[in-house]
Amino acid sequence: MDASWEEFGWERLGHGVGRRRLPGWDATVALVVGADAVLLYDTGSTLREGAEVRAQAQALLGRRVTHIALSHPHFDHVLGTAAFSGAQVYGAVGMRELLRRGADELHTSAVRHGVDEHDAAEAVDALVAPQHEVCGEWTVDLGGGREVLLADVGPAHSGHDLVAVVPGSPAVVLCGDLVEESGEPQAGSDAFPSRWPSSLDRLLALGGEDAVYVPGHGAVVDAAFVRDQREQLAVRFGVS
Repeated sequence: MDASWEEFGWERLGHGVGRRRLPGWDATVALVVGADAVLLYDTGSTLREGAEVRAQAQALLGRRVTHIALSHPHFDHVLGTAAFSGAQVYGAVGMRELLRRGADELHTSAVRHGVDEHDAAEAVDALVAPQHEVCGEWTVDLGGGREVLLADVGPAHSGHDLVAVVPGSPAVVLCGDLVEESGEPQAGSDAFPSRWPSSLDRLLALGGEDAVYVPGHGAVVDAAFVRDQREQLAVRFGVS
């Protein structure tokens, strides 16, 4: 299994853990593989992109994605979800209602950032809201001793920030846009800047000093990078 990650354009992060940086917005999608189930973290910006990720996962693993964790409700991370029929979808508490009432805003945001209008409309029409909402922490058992800890650490970058921690040597922390490497962290109208530094403190506590931290956009980083970005955000937004 692990020997094939790179052949499919994915970056191997650990045994049974890999990610792909999607074109366009350099957004990360990640797979975590257990003996019985497969979890996908984020799904891309269109149904076409989601279908491509689904096909790659099937070819790479010979299995379907069974669980999806959505890092936050921005178009480039959630609009591919409907391509994964039957998957159990997880999001931070409150995300279900937000996606249900915020479809028009998602469509507008996607088109404004360059998604084809037809593709945006198609994805929004088929939008899948999480069946499971994480308040605090939720452990997903993928079988064979592989567990993934989902933690609601927001609000920060958005009102609904969900991270995934995959134990191992080293642990892998899927950060969503709480951490960005390829550019300055973006704080839109739904951000909570005053709480962002404390969310990164919790992220570091969950992952630990030796973990691999995977930003929502950009290259993999370490705890020192996350700590430095935390300090930059505190200065930028005038919080401690």
